[in-house]
Amino acid sequence: MKQLNNQQLPTEVIAGIIGYLTTVYIVAVNSSILSEAGIGREQAMIATILASFIGSILVGLWAKVPVVIIPGMGVNVLFTFSIVQQYDFTYAEGLGIVVVSSLIFLITAITPLGDLFKQAVPDSLKHGITIGLGLFLVLIGLENGGLIVSGDYSIITLGDFSSPTVIVSLLSLTVGILLFVKNVPANFLITMIIGSWFASIFGVLDTKKGESLSVSGISDLFIMPEFGHIGELAFWIAVLPLSIVLIFESMGLIHGQLNMLNRPDAFQRTNRSSALSALLSGFFGTSPTIPAAETAAVIASKARTGIASIVTGILFLLTFFFIPYISMIPSSAISPILIIVGVLMMQNIKYIKIDDLTEAFPTFLIMFMIPFTYSIADGMAFGFIAYPIIKLVTRQKDQLSPILIIISSLFLIEFFIKALL
Repeated sequence: MKQLNNQQLPTEVIAGIIGYLTTVYIVAVNSSILSEAGIGREQAMIATILASFIGSILVGLWAKVPVVIIPGMGVNVLFTFSIVQQYDFTYAEGLGIVVVSSLIFLITAITPLGDLFKQAVPDSLKHGITIGLGLFLVLIGLENGGLIVSGDYSIITLGDFSSPTVIVSLLSLTVGILLFVKNVPANFLITMIIGSWFASIFGVLDTKKGESLSVSGISDLFIMPEFGHIGELAFWIAVLPLSIVLIFESMGLIHGQLNMLNRPDAFQRTNRSSALSALLSGFFGTSPTIPAAETAAVIASKARTGIASIVTGILFLLTFFFIPYISMIPSSAISPILIIVGVLMMQNIKYIKIDDLTEAFPTFLIMFMIPFTYSIADGMAFGFIAYPIIKLVTRQKDQLSPILIIISSLFLIEFFIKALL
């Protein structure tokens, strides 16, 4: 660990506390999303806490950088709504897919394959995935908050704005946006606390949930990954999009964070720490971890070593004592977080080359088809299939790599199989 002076150590500790306060919301939000895949919220909270604890400690000790590791927003949605619900895998089988996808991520992190993948997939498709995930998060947030519902004469319509749940969602969203644009520290955590207070005022806070939960018998709460379908094509079709998202999202986040630190030399260790943490997530029982975007707040607090990450990890472990209280947070207080994070992910739209339709059109297909098909995998498939076709028709085959052709072919095969079934 880098030698610290007496002034730097308190700075690292304070930055670690800030890292915890800005990311602890993930315990409530991730467990809410994972519960849609058939796991109990208590189980999901324990898995989230353990994954965040180990991931942050790992990157602090190994990479020695102030990066916070937590289950990824967008990645958890992919796991729940595409892998488990769309492909009809059980939760344990989904965790098997997490383990295999993370193992692929780890292989790319410790071999030259990482650079090959990075160069093979165009930036336009990477941005399309991020934007599409953002739109999907917004859609789920609006739905969970009751702001949109299934319509009688349309696919979706506005919810009942006289409903207490919707009123709480709107008030919480307003507070969340104001806190975020004012750059208030721990804004997501504060949003959930205030949202829960609103819920208690309007009578939609279920305090019995907290009373009925206990962290006793933790050993019975773990769900081990299952690999019974590893020999089936459907298993690997589910592995493909998760691997792609893990590899490129982690790479992009780490590059940006280390540039803020002026520590590009730490990329390999940080990327490998992230990959190993993602792999362990499958055994803890949660969707994969990634470097948190909120790491920027830790770095802005002048953290420069891994001590800040270690402090954050230790605080995550102490969150076990608050599980009964976290379980009471209603969806109306969580949905604003999904909406705001989704909007933040959509900022990548500024990188789309609108003047080059051979790049823009596949990107638009991904970003729109992910929410419209309610499937991240299918949305990605549209863009990855369209890209090489458009490039071949416009005689730009020199922009196509063998790896991209293989990925596009696999997505095309998936569509053929669905058509035949």
